[in-house]
Amino acid sequence: MTRRSVRLAAVLTATGALTAGSLAQAYAADNEFGRHHGAAKHVLLISVDGLHQSDLSWYIAQHPQSALAKLVGGGVEYTGASTTNPSDSFPGMVAQVTGGGPGTTGVYYDDTYNAALLPAGTTDCKGAKPGVEVDLTENLDKNQSSIDAGQGLSGLPGSILQLTGKPQTLINPAKLPVDPHTCKPVYPHTYLQTNTVFEVAHQAGLRTAWSDKHAAYEILNGPSGQGVDDLFTPEINSDAIGYPAGDDWTKDNKATQQYDSYKVQAVLNEIDGYDHARTTRTGTPAVFGLNLQTVSTAQKLPASDGQTGGYTAKNVPSPLLAGALDYVDQQIGALTAELRKEHLDRSTTVILSAKHGQSPTDPQALTRIDDGPLLDGLNAAWKAAHPGAGDLVAHAVDDDAVLLWLNDRSAAATSFAKDYLLAQNGTGNDIKGAPKPFTTGGLTKVYAGAAAAGFFGVKPGDARVPDVFGVAQYGVVYTGGHGKVAEHGGGHADDLNVPLVVSGAGTPDHVRDSAPVETKQIAPTILKLLGLNPQQLQAVRAEHTAVLPVR
Repeated sequence: MTRRSVRLAAVLTATGALTAGSLAQAYAADNEFGRHHGAAKHVLLISVDGLHQSDLSWYIAQHPQSALAKLVGGGVEYTGASTTNPSDSFPGMVAQVTGGGPGTTGVYYDDTYNAALLPAGTTDCKGAKPGVEVDLTENLDKNQSSIDAGQGLSGLPGSILQLTGKPQTLINPAKLPVDPHTCKPVYPHTYLQTNTVFEVAHQAGLRTAWSDKHAAYEILNGPSGQGVDDLFTPEINSDAIGYPAGDDWTKDNKATQQYDSYKVQAVLNEIDGYDHARTTRTGTPAVFGLNLQTVSTAQKLPASDGQTGGYTAKNVPSPLLAGALDYVDQQIGALTAELRKEHLDRSTTVILSAKHGQSPTDPQALTRIDDGPLLDGLNAAWKAAHPGAGDLVAHAVDDDAVLLWLNDRSAAATSFAKDYLLAQNGTGNDIKGAPKPFTTGGLTKVYAGAAAAGFFGVKPGDARVPDVFGVAQYGVVYTGGHGKVAEHGGGHADDLNVPLVVSGAGTPDHVRDSAPVETKQIAPTILKLLGLNPQQLQAVRAEHTAVLPVR
C-alpha cells in the first residue's frame, strides 16, 4: 500500500511527537483548514524554495499544531514528490505551471545558452553569427540594484507594493537575445515553448496573479504574454535597503524574511479581492500564489544574525533554518487565516511545494570545489590539442551540477570535455573550510553530446540543450571560497525530493500518498480542480502528464 488515509495526530503520536493529553487539541488543529469538500473556485499555489519533504516532516513532528500541520492534515500529502532535473528555480517553477520538463518547455536553467539566437543588440541579423547566453536573472532589469527593478518608485522599500503588475516593462530589451527570423528581442515569455495554467485560466475568463523574485518571471505569462493579470516581482538580488552596503536581500536571513513579507502582503491583498497593491477591486484570482525564499537562504548561508545556517546533522535544521521554517509557517498561517476570514477556505485549494531542494542536508558531506580552474583547464587542454582553436566552453552553469554549452558541438568535442572532467582530481574544502580532496571533477556521471540530448528527451543538436550535463557527487557544491554550505541544480535526492501537499476544496482529509509523483503534475491538477481541461496544456499532451490522484 502506497496510499492511505491517516489521522495526523495518531501518526505524530506514533513518532513520539504528541502526548496523550494533547490529542484532543491536535485533532481540532489538524481539521482547522479542512471543512471544505466543495468544488474549488480558487487555487493558491505556494512554492517554498529549498524546502525538502524531510524538512516538512521534521517541522510537523516538532510543531504538531502548526499551520503547516493543519495544511497537511486538511488534504493529501505526496511524500514521494520530485522536482525537475536540473533542479533550478526556472525549470522547477515552469514545470509547476506548464506540466512539462526542460526538454519540452525549453527552459533548462535561469542562465543558459542558445546556439540559434543572436547576441543582444544585434540589428543586422542577416550577417550575425548565432550563439548567445540566455540570461533570465536580475541582469535583465533596467536597474538591478533597485528592488523595483528600475520603475523609479520613491520611498522604497516601503512603497514596493506600488510596483507594476506588468514586469515586462521593467526589462531592458537591449539585454535580450535576438530572434534571427524577426530580428527582434526575445522576451522571457516568448522564449517559453509551451503554454501555462495562467494562460488557460485567463482565456477561460478567470483572473490570475503571481508573485516571484525577478522581472524575468514574466516568463510565466506564457507565449501569449497575457497569462498573468497581476504579476508582482520585486527584485530579490537588489541592494537591501537598511542592510550593509552591497548586500542583497539574500545575504541576511532577516532581510530575506522582510523581502518575502512584501510578497505575502501582495497575496493577502489578492485574497481580499484587490490587486497586489490594494488599489483596485478585482475579485480574488482563480489561480494565484507566490514563491518564498527564506528557507533557501537559511540553508545556504553558513551563518546569519548570529546563528548557524544549513543543517547541524543529516536532515536536522540549524537554528537559523529552524527559524526560517517558523517564518514560513507563520506566513502560511496568515494566508489560510485570511482565506477563512474572507469565507474562501471552503472554495480554495492550497498547493504547497518547492521549485527545488538544496544539497547537502548532511553538513559532513559538503565538498566545495572552485569550478573556475576546472573550466580554465578544460579550455587550455582543448587549445593545446587543437592549435589555433578558441575556448571550447561557450557557457557554463555549475552549482551542484555541471551544465556546459560548447562552441564546438561535435561528438569529438563533447567526448573531449567529458573525458577531461572525469580525469580531474584536486582539493576543495569542507564545512569548516579545511582542505578536502575530490576525484573525477566532483562528478559521478557525465552525459555528453547525444547522450545529454537523450537524457532530456530532445534531438541531438537541439539549440538549447546542454552539450555536457554532469551529475555531481553527493555533497559537492561548485563555488569559490566558503560562502555557501548548500546549493541546488543537481539530481541528488536532496535537490529533488520536495514536498507536495494539496489541501482544501476538492480534497479529502488526512491522506498520505508515498507513490512517486512529480511537481509538473501540479499544472494539470490546478486546471482539473477548477473544472478546466488539463489537455489544454501543450506540455501535458506532449509528456502525458497525469493529474495528481487527489481522491
